[in-house]
Amino acid sequence: CGNAHQQKSAVTRVLFNENTGNIEVMHRFFVHDAEHAATQIFGERLTLMESAESRQLFSSYVMNRFAIEATFANGQTRMLSLDYVGEEIDGQFLWVYQELPDTSDIRALSIVHLALRDVWPDQSNLVNIERDGKIYSLTFQGNDEELSIRLDA
Repeated sequence: CGNAHQQKSAVTRVLFNENTGNIEVMHRFFVHDAEHAATQIFGERLTLMESAESRQLFSSYVMNRFAIEATFANGQTRMLSLDYVGEEIDGQFLWVYQELPDTSDIRALSIVHLALRDVWPDQSNLVNIERDGKIYSLTFQGNDEELSIRLDA
């Protein structure tokens, strides 16, 4: 199984949940890619399908390479402190979940998403931000480290 199977793309969904008022972050990676990357990152083969410990290790790697800075209505900015919710395998995908309570006054986001991009320079990470029925998309590729987006109030 050579490089042909690697998709080198991941999708992250940042959902402003109107029911809970929380921001929910859902990272989706191909298990195959994640296992390949993890072997290079951690220097040992991780079996993400079989091992919850491996999945948690990979999840912490993802969370260390993903960050959101929010700009609020009053002009202040701060890094959002995302809590780890968990992970799961769904078919060929590994999902990593994070969330953050109460995010009402956010007007803009600056996002850093380096997961797998420190392993493969051609890795592309798509971030879809969903708020009030609108979807805003950011695509991290090439030298992108941080991308910003204004959200309609």
